[in-house]
Amino acid sequence: MAAVAANVAAAAEDQEPQHEAVPGLESQRLQIENGESGRGRPLRAGESWFLVEQHWYKQWEAYVQGGDKDSGTFPGCINNADLFEDQVNWHLKKGLVEGEDYVLLPAAAWHYLVDWYGLEHGQPPIERKVVELPSIQKVEVYPVELLLARHSDMDTTHTAQFSCTDSVDLVLHTAREHFLVSPEEETRLWIKKARGSFERLCNTRVTVLDAALKTGQVVIMETRKKDGTWPSAHPQAVNTALEVDENFQGQPGICGLTNLGNTCFMNSALQCLSNVPQLTEYFLKNRYLEELNFCNPLGMKGEIAEAYADLVKQAWSGHHRTIVPHVFKTKVGHFASQFLGYQQHDSQELLSFLLDGLHEDLNRVKKKEYVELCDAAGRPDQEVAQEAWQNHKRRNDSVIVDTFHGLFKSTLVCPDCGNVSVTFDPFCYLSVPLPVSHKRVMEVFFVSMDPRRKPEQHRLVVPKKGKISDLCVALAKHTGMSPERMMVADVFSHRFYKIYQLEESLSSILDRDDIFIYEVSGRSAIGENTREDVVLPIYLRERTPARDYNNSYYGLMLFGHPLLVSVPRDRLSWDALYHILLYRLSRYVTRPSSDDEDDGDEKDMEDKDNIPKPGHVAGVSSQDSGPEQAGPSSGVAGGSRAPVDSSPGPSHWPQRARRKHLFTLQTVNSNGTSDRSTFNEDTHGVSFSSQPYIAIDWEPEMKKRYYDEVEAEGYVKHDCVGYVLKKAPVRLQECIELFTTVETLEKENPWYCPTCKQHQLATKKLDLWMLPETLIIHLKRFSYTKFSREKLDTLVEFPIRDLDFSEFVIKPQNESAPELYKYDLIAVSNHYGGLRDGHYTTFAYNKDSGQWHYFDDNSVSPVTENQIESKAAYVLFYQRQDVARRLQPQPGLSDPPASPACGSPPNSEFMDVN
Repeated sequence: MAAVAANVAAAAEDQEPQHEAVPGLESQRLQIENGESGRGRPLRAGESWFLVEQHWYKQWEAYVQGGDKDSGTFPGCINNADLFEDQVNWHLKKGLVEGEDYVLLPAAAWHYLVDWYGLEHGQPPIERKVVELPSIQKVEVYPVELLLARHSDMDTTHTAQFSCTDSVDLVLHTAREHFLVSPEEETRLWIKKARGSFERLCNTRVTVLDAALKTGQVVIMETRKKDGTWPSAHPQAVNTALEVDENFQGQPGICGLTNLGNTCFMNSALQCLSNVPQLTEYFLKNRYLEELNFCNPLGMKGEIAEAYADLVKQAWSGHHRTIVPHVFKTKVGHFASQFLGYQQHDSQELLSFLLDGLHEDLNRVKKKEYVELCDAAGRPDQEVAQEAWQNHKRRNDSVIVDTFHGLFKSTLVCPDCGNVSVTFDPFCYLSVPLPVSHKRVMEVFFVSMDPRRKPEQHRLVVPKKGKISDLCVALAKHTGMSPERMMVADVFSHRFYKIYQLEESLSSILDRDDIFIYEVSGRSAIGENTREDVVLPIYLRERTPARDYNNSYYGLMLFGHPLLVSVPRDRLSWDALYHILLYRLSRYVTRPSSDDEDDGDEKDMEDKDNIPKPGHVAGVSSQDSGPEQAGPSSGVAGGSRAPVDSSPGPSHWPQRARRKHLFTLQTVNSNGTSDRSTFNEDTHGVSFSSQPYIAIDWEPEMKKRYYDEVEAEGYVKHDCVGYVLKKAPVRLQECIELFTTVETLEKENPWYCPTCKQHQLATKKLDLWMLPETLIIHLKRFSYTKFSREKLDTLVEFPIRDLDFSEFVIKPQNESAPELYKYDLIAVSNHYGGLRDGHYTTFAYNKDSGQWHYFDDNSVSPVTENQIESKAAYVLFYQRQDVARRLQPQPGLSDPPASPACGSPPNSEFMDVN
């Protein structure tokens, strides 16, 4: 026994040589069973416990309880052989039960026993962690065994054990170590699902338990390729293009983006953002991986940040001429439904969404605390601004805040009590207004009462907030015609869409509207029975033959330009109206010869018998005509017609009345599509029961023979059409000054005054307090009102370098560091075209080459600095000069070289639009 004890002591020295002597049996029992190191103490999360085979432990208990060191119950070395399936991999048997197959000992008790008795040679200790699960702590006897594999060889796996409380990051680290991945290579994990599908393990900070990883699951590690792409992310549609470019090596960052269909707005915003040096370096150096915020309820679960990172890595790998941003487009549409599909959008709106999405996905603040906004309340600006910025950073702390966020000072003054409210608010970009002209150019057509004169096209300059009367006054200066003799109408689809009153606002007329101004007699007006003359709206219609089951079906189609015709009320009859209209149409309607018709005299208004009645075809007796059949476009009920006068009927007309006439007259509604019985004709003339509209109906043969369509559509241009209202260019500094001027709040957006206890139209002034490292300036070129939408194509002159903000920043300045207020241009988002169609491109300065390039979707070409400034400039990106020096820019910033092959940016007149 003494020899055995000596061997035990020797073994103990090999295992844990911390105890010099083996204590007595009773002391052993007390140390193992009781006390702080004993197996009876409570579990603590994260600590290690060890498994000991039940039979050996029971023998040890009998040995120490017997009190005889020389007893035959001596247990010998700890032997856990019965707990293992084999003696090679040392896997535990399945279904082991505590108290029947093993006992658990804390680390101290285990080391005591190993110290005193030793461990069977070659056997590993069975160490297990205490894990904290919901409402319980327990020793994890069976850890999760995962099969690790590489994406390039998924059939070869390596088994590794992990506690359910281990992080997925430990799984990734273990896989990288086993597969000998170099530190600079980027990797990510996938889970192989039961049916062969795969799922990304995006958040590596969660535990194995939270990630729902189970024993036997295959975890695949994927390594990013040198061209910035992931092997698993190649869309089938672009595999060929990627293979072609596999060996391409170009300048990093000089990479086009494929237009997926009206996605030039997205491409432009991405190219601008990609050329912000500090943001791109942040992604290229993988600093974003440590800051991905998967739990932010305001974020996109890190997906927008990861999708953008993939784009940046591909664009700056130098291995692509162009890339297809399909995955990024899908992610954007998923989280912002307004960008779903392939409609054209605004690059600044996408940029705003992207900056906000990146910020929330990379927000270092995992749990946002409530912060109460405080007014200045008379405190110094410096103190209030510092407090506002600290409060902002308590909830918002990301690379986007570091790079793009600045601070406004907002001052509101109540117009009633004079209460002044001062707050400081963060901003991500400046949306600066452009100086807007108070004049507007409108194109109109003037139609004279003289039938020999063709309509004249005029270009008129009128007040933007003017009235219809202002339009007439402007035209009067060109024509010499009195404004009182003008009527303004909007013509659409051969009919009057609207006839305007003089007091109506010009804002209701859009630039695309076709506006006609008609000369009328000075004593006439529509619907005013007090006037001596009445103005009749006249439409032109042609009968179009069609067929139905009775072969007696016809339609009526509008054509040509409608007219407004003044008719003397005291001489108004159907025959007089016929001759007046024949006279007004005489420029493009040929008068029939005497062989065709008795042309009569347009001034002879007395002979009414030879005039076709409304709803009748001239030259056909009432007995022959029968009820009029309504056409599909007329909406007229069969047999409906205007009342006839008291003159002898058609059967008593003179013989010459049976000859052909050019057209018939019909009362219609304002759309020119249905009959209205609005005329009451008697011996004293015609009176109206409602608004009169008259249609001139042509038979196809008569129209073909007597109506000259080419001449009818002819018009002349007044000299004023050749004049162009030149817009003087404005300086960017003027826009910034306009941004910081005092304005009065609109009725739709009042301010609640805490002193008056009511909403007030206060005056508001914004000032710049603190500017960011990279300043984004959005030029507000698109103007939207209730009645109008327009794009301002004013040329804004902006400096390429040394944009000085020292005169605009009101925060006390550091005079020893003027570079804190000077900025250099690094990117421009351009918009060519108008409101309903357009095209976006980008000018960007490459941080590595020091060269400017023009990005037009997948086309990239070098340009010189003097090509950058244009009327298309929409969003400007400026970088502070101290940041540029800190980032050690490449030589050439002061004078980027001009390539002899530089391509000029396209002229907006010849720009292809989506």
